[in-house]
Amino acid sequence: MKNSENGRSIGYARVSQSGMNEARQTDRLMAVCDKVYVEKISGAAKSRPVFERALKGLKTGDALVVLDLDRAFRSTIDALLTMEALKARGVNLKILSLNLDLSTEFGEVVFGILAALAQFERRIISRRTKEGLAAARARGVKLGRPKKLSERDALDSRAQAQRDQAKLLVCS
Repeated sequence: MKNSENGRSIGYARVSQSGMNEARQTDRLMAVCDKVYVEKISGAAKSRPVFERALKGLKTGDALVVLDLDRAFRSTIDALLTMEALKARGVNLKILSLNLDLSTEFGEVVFGILAALAQFERRIISRRTKEGLAAARARGVKLGRPKKLSERDALDSRAQAQRDQAKLLVCS
């Protein structure tokens, strides 16, 4: 795939958090791509600047290469719209883990089905996570970060803030 006769192969890898390791993706992508973009941001983020930069740099004949479908797309609609936009520009999309080349009719239909399944999987995981959190709360588990202030310190701080605000009202 590197330096293919029709254009460049540009890889895109994404991990959800800065502490996560992208090596699983980048190792595979670097073996077949001329350049690899790496982004450390949630797939649900409204803006993914590295992904947008990678897309912007693609030219006719190039291929966008991702290891897994869910690393590049947030939803079925996002996947299909991006695929259509790339196709209109003469850019191919390849998904390595599925050995899927979207320049074929078969590749396109399988891509649509897999994008829908990936979105379904994300929704199931989200639902299960919410159910698990609700069950934990019902059992009295305290979720979230531990409090930095004791109840007494928090009350004292609120009282002091109210006294300070009252002074400002008197002075103004």
